[in-house]
Amino acid sequence: MNSHTEAAFETAIEYYLTGKDTYRKTDPAQFDRERCLDPAVVLEFIKKTQAKEWEYLKNIQKDRAETTLLEDLAKALNSEHEGCLSVLRHGFKSFGKLFRVAYFRPASGLNPETLRLYNENILTITRQLRYSPKHENSIDVVLGLNGLPLATLELKNPMTGQTWQDAQAQYRNDRDPNDLIFQFKKRTLVHFAVDTDEACMTTQLAGRSTVFLPFNRGDNDGAGNPANPGGYKTAYLWEEVLQRDSFLDIIARFVHIQTEEKKLGNRIIKRESVIFPRYHQLNAVRKSIRDAEENGVGQNYLIQHSAGSGKSNTIAWIAHRLV
Repeated sequence: MNSHTEAAFETAIEYYLTGKDTYRKTDPAQFDRERCLDPAVVLEFIKKTQAKEWEYLKNIQKDRAETTLLEDLAKALNSEHEGCLSVLRHGFKSFGKLFRVAYFRPASGLNPETLRLYNENILTITRQLRYSPKHENSIDVVLGLNGLPLATLELKNPMTGQTWQDAQAQYRNDRDPNDLIFQFKKRTLVHFAVDTDEACMTTQLAGRSTVFLPFNRGDNDGAGNPANPGGYKTAYLWEEVLQRDSFLDIIARFVHIQTEEKKLGNRIIKRESVIFPRYHQLNAVRKSIRDAEENGVGQNYLIQHSAGSGKSNTIAWIAHRLV
């Protein structure tokens, strides 16, 4: 294989996440395009972690138990009042029973059962996923949690003449925001446009109006990423940010729905957006908390953020962690 192709780039990410990390590679053919989830992984996780609830549903629904569960899950994910993030954090109901689709790391390790459930989470990587019943378009890489697609990555390699800017153009021009996998709040939470040197992200596709934000580490107080003697400049994305414990922590304690209200005449217009931490925010929060844990309270810190780079969210995340 030519080491300069996008396929080789995909393979490098897959190799790390399934080798040094604990992601599982899944077959894109088993993805349910109608419900926009991986039924085999959803059912495996629920049967293993919630045996009593599953037996209850099975006794009532018999042969329809699996279909009923998947239909109720899809209904909750598609709901305007619930949606993917709410279902991940609070679960969904099927025939009066609460089912969880994720367990997050407990604040302390005192309860071995909560830690066991956390370790049962199944993180997956799927390559070249065909995601819609209406067409055969595919996404380079999709990362999922217990059968739900949460992050997409479109990859480019400058050695083939394409960069992260081409990946952005692909999201803007070739990805329909009305496809269920991209619909706001219903499935995926973040989309990365990545090449071997730089990365950027968006949390909401809006055709040509899609806004991307840089997701780089910075290089000598400037843009971009520093050289990486051990591999790609953007390797921090999958080796650090999307690493199992990190990604689960981001979903549990960073991602949130932000609501802004504006008055338009006599009407109040509400605008919602998904907030996913940018690299510098994630880095600042985690370093600050780690230092406070190691050195105790009463220290002074100076955190440098440029204008418009999300200082308020960084402050809020740090305060939330400290509480």
